[in-house]
Amino acid sequence: MARTPNTEAEGAGRRGRGRGGDGEREGRAPRGRGEAPRQEREESEFVDKLVHINRVAKVVKGGRRFAFAALVVVGDAKGRVGYGSGKAREVPEAIRKATEQAKRNLIKVPLREGRTLHHDCTGHFGAGRVVLRAAPPGTGIIAGGPMRAVFETMGVADVVAKCLGTSNPHNMIKATFDALLSLNSPRSIAAKRGKKVGEIIGRRDGAAAAAAVA
Repeated sequence: MARTPNTEAEGAGRRGRGRGGDGEREGRAPRGRGEAPRQEREESEFVDKLVHINRVAKVVKGGRRFAFAALVVVGDAKGRVGYGSGKAREVPEAIRKATEQAKRNLIKVPLREGRTLHHDCTGHFGAGRVVLRAAPPGTGIIAGGPMRAVFETMGVADVVAKCLGTSNPHNMIKATFDALLSLNSPRSIAAKRGKKVGEIIGRRDGAAAAAAVA
């Protein structure tokens, strides 16, 4: 006589043996769940912008091999900014490499009232030269191309910038960072001169008022 299968017992056994069933060990946390929130926080902290992407070709036996070079600017909109470049056979991979390099090369730029630069400055790299000027509230970001991406990711709201010379985005970015590295805050200048911050700011405001009257 044929045996009648016990479907309920077999179903329970299958559920216990399968992944995520009733037979899963108790007290064991699922893999990888604790790392996701930290990665999301790190990604949400920074703002990245793709400045330029270029297709390059390497001539080999049998044809040409194409690759992509990406230039990315990353910042936290609070004064920290960095740039990086990456090269890969695919566009997403090139952007990922450039973003990781930019996060490793972040610099801290002092901002006046959290919206503009403390003073005017110039920077140059190769054949490129840039001029950056502080601006009153409501001016906005008056800059073109790669420099605009730098100021937006850095968190600057009012600035006037001009690039003189080359229009190569790599040289423009490097010249802009050369200018940003030359910026000084009143606090750092006061510490070097052994004075108070109020004395440094008072001299600057007094000179601006005298220039406006003249």
